[in-house]
Amino acid sequence: MSPTRPSVASPALPTTPLEALPPSQAEVWADGVTASRRELDRRARAHDASHYLLLPQVVATARDAAGVAAAMARASELGLPVTFRSGGTSLSGQALSDGLLLDVRAGFRGVEVGAGGLTVRAQPGATVREVNTRLARHARKLGPDPASEVACTVGGVVANNSSGMACGTTANTYRTLRSLVAVLTDGTVVDTGAPDADERLRTVRPDLHAGLLSLRERLLADPAAVAEVRRQFSMKNTMGYGLNALLDHETAVEVLAHLLVGSEGTLAFVAEATFETVPVHPHAATGLLVFPDLSAATAALPALVAAGAATAELLDAASLRVAQGLSDVPPAIAAITVEEHAALLVELQAATAGELAAARARTTPVLDALPLSAPAELTTDAGERAALWHVRKGLYTAVAGARPSGTTALLEDVVVPVEALLETCEGLTRLFEVHGYDSSVIFGHAKDGNIHFLVNERFEDPASLERYQRFTADLVDLVLGAGGSLKAEHGTGRIMAPFVRRQYGDFLHDLMLEVKRLFDPAGLLNPGVVVDADPGAWLRHLKTVPTVEEEVDRCVECGYCEPGCPSKDLTLTPRQRIVLRRELAAARAAGDDDLAARLTEDYEYAGVQTCAVDGLCAQACPVDINTGDLVRRLRAESAPAALDAGWDLAARHWGAATRVGGAALTAAGRLPVPLVRATTTAARAVLGADRVPSYSPELPAGGRPRPVLRPSGEPAAVLFASCTGTLFGPDGGPEGAAGGLGATAALVALAERAGVALVTPEGLGSLCCATPWKSKGLRAGQATMASRLVAALLEATRGGELPVVCDAASCTEGLQAAWAGARAGTEPTPPLTVVDATRFAADHLLGRLAVTRRLGSVVVHPTCSTEALGTTSALVEVAQAVADDVVVPPSWGCCAYAGDRGLLHPELTASATAREAADVAERTYDAYVSANRTCELGMTRATGRPYRHVLELLEAATR
Repeated sequence: MSPTRPSVASPALPTTPLEALPPSQAEVWADGVTASRRELDRRARAHDASHYLLLPQVVATARDAAGVAAAMARASELGLPVTFRSGGTSLSGQALSDGLLLDVRAGFRGVEVGAGGLTVRAQPGATVREVNTRLARHARKLGPDPASEVACTVGGVVANNSSGMACGTTANTYRTLRSLVAVLTDGTVVDTGAPDADERLRTVRPDLHAGLLSLRERLLADPAAVAEVRRQFSMKNTMGYGLNALLDHETAVEVLAHLLVGSEGTLAFVAEATFETVPVHPHAATGLLVFPDLSAATAALPALVAAGAATAELLDAASLRVAQGLSDVPPAIAAITVEEHAALLVELQAATAGELAAARARTTPVLDALPLSAPAELTTDAGERAALWHVRKGLYTAVAGARPSGTTALLEDVVVPVEALLETCEGLTRLFEVHGYDSSVIFGHAKDGNIHFLVNERFEDPASLERYQRFTADLVDLVLGAGGSLKAEHGTGRIMAPFVRRQYGDFLHDLMLEVKRLFDPAGLLNPGVVVDADPGAWLRHLKTVPTVEEEVDRCVECGYCEPGCPSKDLTLTPRQRIVLRRELAAARAAGDDDLAARLTEDYEYAGVQTCAVDGLCAQACPVDINTGDLVRRLRAESAPAALDAGWDLAARHWGAATRVGGAALTAAGRLPVPLVRATTTAARAVLGADRVPSYSPELPAGGRPRPVLRPSGEPAAVLFASCTGTLFGPDGGPEGAAGGLGATAALVALAERAGVALVTPEGLGSLCCATPWKSKGLRAGQATMASRLVAALLEATRGGELPVVCDAASCTEGLQAAWAGARAGTEPTPPLTVVDATRFAADHLLGRLAVTRRLGSVVVHPTCSTEALGTTSALVEVAQAVADDVVVPPSWGCCAYAGDRGLLHPELTASATAREAADVAERTYDAYVSANRTCELGMTRATGRPYRHVLELLEAATR
């Protein structure tokens, strides 16, 4: 049985690490299916966000539904159970395997938006944020709104029946699913959206078709069981299989589709899903309502929900104390003397400003009647709203990040009827006290009766493990005694599988066992998940977290860092880099020198050489880890003394070094490309690929020397022109014949045109932001350059009086870092404002310029540095000043050129840019822009289109 319509196309991607392995390590199982038994691959992919750990015997990737079927058939032959893995953000152990771990993230990322954005078809490897980004222009989004949207994938959303803060039980995955394409364990492909899908299922799988209808009849024949299913699923509930599918749907194929929702990969593989979307409400008002105690907060819920509150997020007293420790806590919370207080984060949402005003008018009398400890104020200010949500989302960060090194963070969730919420919260607080779980917090989706709590535990300690066992037993009694469910959002997984029978009773539990046997009679898929007869199964395979190194010990292995990582499709992600360090430490502690040696050898390329150290991981990380810090230290530790000394010498003579580098590029451009490439290839073979750059035809000739500006009047800012403009000239060579002036000359021309005076530091030609040394871990040269840089800027800015403007985003970030390092030293250093040229142009130049020549369309490549600096909006604003249609590709990401990393390892840039290049290739634009010269080179290589700095466009448009 195959789909009657074509599946969503998955973007073409570069070679994956498994496929890049030598034949001795890689196994080709079928077309598009490659498996690996290499220790590094198995251990890197073994970890997920849960507190469980299983080591797969084999890891494999599959590109399409046929590949998944082939992989399952091969695993069956080998006697290996199969677990599907996409985002790995699941918290209950459902994304792990000790057999075959089948990675379906790399090849299943297609997204197709339906007419008007009313529906969307997506594959399991696409993240929720990616899907919502493509829906944004239609003012639509997915119904499920999990907090992990940056990393959780459509596969996980379906597998766990995701919900979130606002969607409740009315717009969760189950309710918004229209159809799906599934691969059954025998290889049958079922498209439930086909017009004749039910008849096709009856024809090709009569056993499954009849079995599903028989289960439905058995349930309907028992009115008490029907009532219990209705009661259980009137709440958020991801415990066990969704037996409500047997009641809500009449045809076998619709029952099949909705049983797969929340089945956690134990019944079939979902190759794609079609959802009905929900409208985005662009107008919102948010407020934190502080009550004297939990009783008052929970008592207010019915009135707030009746008044139309879209969210009502609970924070208990412990949460408020934690929030007060956040660096940017709002003053209203900081001023509270927290005793027994509790708070509700309430938000009103509307499609128009008028509708929001009406909602606020309805809510005001309700707020006035509440027994609040502080005046209620619902704000529409974007910054204030973001600060309030940061308090709610920062709880996990603050508690998990501050946990003792070596402990495992457990973020759990339960649900009870709203009327039982107060009693449950009070009971849970007592359990924390009884069992000694200090610093635990309770927060969550109060309007749904769904609360989360976080505890830290050491599973290698027998006494702690016994404590955890006693606590969980008491928790089960508490929640089920209140008529609740032991899992609301995070899935049954391994942790609650043994308790499913107790929650549902024998009859309904037996129905669930029949569901499993009907779909998966051989027990091939994800054994031990959702249903497990072993009452002690939840205490097996618990993960211990050894102390390794301070840069990464806070890591909770959530995977939020992975989607934005440039090397994710080539070698490793930040999470994998960290867990492999833990695996290496464990191997050494166990005395397994052979394993440690193999991991160390493979880690050098996969973990160190191919990391772009771009910092995007830190922006996504809930506990503020920049894995680049780890990689830079590892590079420093392994850097030969001669290399460090050589780069230190270069730092002392940087002006000459950049001129020589630029001249070499100019000379290389006059020679045949094969000759230059052969020369660099030979040098790389002798000296190492991480030492000698490879030549690429998109490289321009060398650039111009940096300008010397000495205005007659008072300067408005100090211009720090990047040395990359000297190394890499603008498109068309030093004179810019075919491509423009380059960023530096464009900025100087624009400032003159706008009447804004700039001055340059003394000796600018020999200065650098020190980023090249920092990223390579070359500490001597970094210290030399940073010292010279700070001294020059102190003088040029009159001790910090003038701002510094830089014409390359990565150098702007580097200048800020260098200055912050100087301020952290022993010598007193004044504060300094360093501004990227895009922000400077948007704030100080655009209003003084007249655009005389507009373009029709421009595609913009943001960079990791514009994201870190918060200047992506300025980059887009400048582009919009000169073009009618400005597009940021939905799949944009760091290009991984990373200074010279794209020349040392061009395969990294090719992998990082593949999806964005595919987006760009869908149409032709009048111009292609970014905000950093090396990023422009990377995108030029990836797309075959000439990328320039956005200021070059602005300069040409305002001549």
